[in-house]
Amino acid sequence: MSDDTETATPIEGDGVTLAADVSGPVDGAPVVLLHGGGQTRHSWHHTAVALAARGRRVYNLDLRGHGDSGWAVNGDYSLDAFAADVRAVAAYVAAHDPQHRLPALVGASLGGISSLAAIAETDTPVASALVLVDVAPRIETQGADRIGAFMMQNMESGFASLEEVADSIAAYNPHRPRPSNLEGLKKNLRERDGRWYWHWDPAFINGRRSSTDETRSLTHPDRLVAAAQVIAARKLATLLVRGRQSDLLSEQGAKDYLELVPHAQLVDVAGAGHMVAGDRNDLFNDAVVGFLDAVT
Repeated sequence: MSDDTETATPIEGDGVTLAADVSGPVDGAPVVLLHGGGQTRHSWHHTAVALAARGRRVYNLDLRGHGDSGWAVNGDYSLDAFAADVRAVAAYVAAHDPQHRLPALVGASLGGISSLAAIAETDTPVASALVLVDVAPRIETQGADRIGAFMMQNMESGFASLEEVADSIAAYNPHRPRPSNLEGLKKNLRERDGRWYWHWDPAFINGRRSSTDETRSLTHPDRLVAAAQVIAARKLATLLVRGRQSDLLSEQGAKDYLELVPHAQLVDVAGAGHMVAGDRNDLFNDAVVGFLDAVT
């Protein structure tokens, strides 16, 4: 039995309800798509379609505090919280798979480090494979600061129009064509009192996203290095996809990850920055589909 239609499916994370679109055959090998910070599941649309077309059961999620998923009542947007959500989703997927298979995890930036921690920091199997998209234990501070600055823009005041939103995105991603149809932007925005606001909880970025324990932060390098070493020891099938123009994951950062996880594969996508899937969706999809077809 198969069902190729996309179905909105709420999944319980660690104390929050996560919004997901589920597509592809019911008996297809499962894969979970996890977006980056400040994005929503809609950034994966074309990838989800490509994977479902290859016969996979695709779970495309909004992370906690993002899109249509619940906001953390306690303001907990630490790495612990995101990783716990990933483990809860993986358990849900395995329970609903006819063969009780674990999913492959495809995580961009925040979704990637959340997957890395979720897999490595438990003895219970979580995933059949891991795809990290433009993130690794070593990232460039300047690139991270640029992302943070973009997310802070108009966070409290919002935007007067979709044109203002498009201008902001174009300034952040000058190599990507400015969209001619602005209606698609509404998927990542909320309208309130005639103004447009990003579709995520301000608590994610305003300082309450982690506790005073630095090891719970989203970019603690020692913790992520230790997680990568666990991935290496377990020989979990792993692909690292880097945008060649990325200012977050440098060529050296990618090399460092391959030294930590020698069996990992690397795809360096020409013409793509940090938003690899959006910048070069064709090359990205080919890389991910090919990798998953070979290992799961």
